[in-house]
Amino acid sequence: MALGRIQVPARARRGEVVEARVLIRHAMETGFRREADGRAVPMNVVNTVTCRHAGREVFRAELGSGISANPYFAFWFRAEESGEVTVEWVDDAGERGVASARIEVS
Repeated sequence: MALGRIQVPARARRGEVVEARVLIRHAMETGFRREADGRAVPMNVVNTVTCRHAGREVFRAELGSGISANPYFAFWFRAEESGEVTVEWVDDAGERGVASARIEVS
């Protein structure tokens, strides 16, 4: 499983717009690099990133080979209820990663 982190505020007021920051540790191989013996390193990039808050999708990205290694995302969403903020991603090899944080809404 690929590693990642998500940061959201611990608390928010109902309806407040909050920032989520996500860092995914992934090499993001473009397929253009070669090993020392000349073999091509196969393309393997994170191609889908999805974030849900309390089960509702609040962010989605479809990525390609133009994204750098260890991609970082920052986005805003409206905090409507307390719950988990979960980000999931999938790469070309089918490897999945998940990171989550809890936000309390009052």
